[in-house]
Amino acid sequence: MVLMPDLSASPRPVVTRKDVARLAGVSTAVVSYVVNGGPKNVSPATEEKVRQAIAALGYRPNIAARALKVGSSQILGMVVPKISSPFFAGLAKAVEQAAEERGFAMLLGDSRDSLAVESRHLRNFVDRQVDGVFLCSVVNHRPDVSELDGRGIKTVLLNFSEYPLPFDAIGPEFVGSSRQAVEHLAGHGHRDIALVQGLVTGNTLDGREQGWRDALEGLGLPEGRVIRCPFDRAGGYEAGRRFLALPQRPTAVFITSDEQAVGFLRAMHEAGVRVPEDVAVFSFDGSEEAEFTWPPLSTVRQPVQEMAEAAVRAIIGSGRDDPARIQVFPCELVLRRSCGCGTTHSG
Repeated sequence: MVLMPDLSASPRPVVTRKDVARLAGVSTAVVSYVVNGGPKNVSPATEEKVRQAIAALGYRPNIAARALKVGSSQILGMVVPKISSPFFAGLAKAVEQAAEERGFAMLLGDSRDSLAVESRHLRNFVDRQVDGVFLCSVVNHRPDVSELDGRGIKTVLLNFSEYPLPFDAIGPEFVGSSRQAVEHLAGHGHRDIALVQGLVTGNTLDGREQGWRDALEGLGLPEGRVIRCPFDRAGGYEAGRRFLALPQRPTAVFITSDEQAVGFLRAMHEAGVRVPEDVAVFSFDGSEEAEFTWPPLSTVRQPVQEMAEAAVRAIIGSGRDDPARIQVFPCELVLRRSCGCGTTHSG
């Protein structure tokens, strides 16, 4: 037998700010100061009385009403291409923490490397009237954010820093950092350096590939071979299998993400190819798992925390009409065994 709810029962009355104020013996303004953390200070004793009244009555502030009153939802949106990626998971965590410290909540959308899904997330954020959006787009050149812009929603592109744009963009120094990594491999005596390049959407050259090409040209080395694959472990593993089948295999490889490099290392291990003795490996991102592969990965570490802080400041700490700017953050080479360095250190 299915028990049906008693629809005749009276609904639970809505607890208001006035109810809290009456129980705590304070004004409604004081309740507002406690709930919103200002703008005026409240003595610790008074704040404790208000919080006890809130707990006793089960009061929940009407966030939607407050958003209409102050013109802010205090909610931000973020879209990443793949939340399962250690790099993007770490970046999303850093952005969320930076936003939370400023009193903002965050909605996260996973585009699953699909431009159509990315666009749906952006439309959803518009409908929810978020205050701003952090976009890690699957498009590597001028993603379409016209709908956000048309509704006055501040947009910051993350992990995107190579082109002049009409909106804020924050990212690592892809070209210069990648060039340094390849030059480091050449410093170990390598003259045939391949590239494992992640698939990108758009008709422009990925900054990591550009850095690899610049390094080879600058060093007077022959044009290297390129293996293109998805930005994930499975893609890196398949790239490793294709690398093993190359005639006159290169002695070193630059890989455009740590996640790909993990798959590549597995392919080398299965084939009995030693890293770095038979092939040296240098990757890009600086995710935590790079330290725990075997051998540990030499990698270009992105300053995730600094980029996250800058992204949140760009939305919360500036006016909507402030001129757009690009902030490019230098990266750090973290040298470990996979490139041929004997000890773990940074340089």
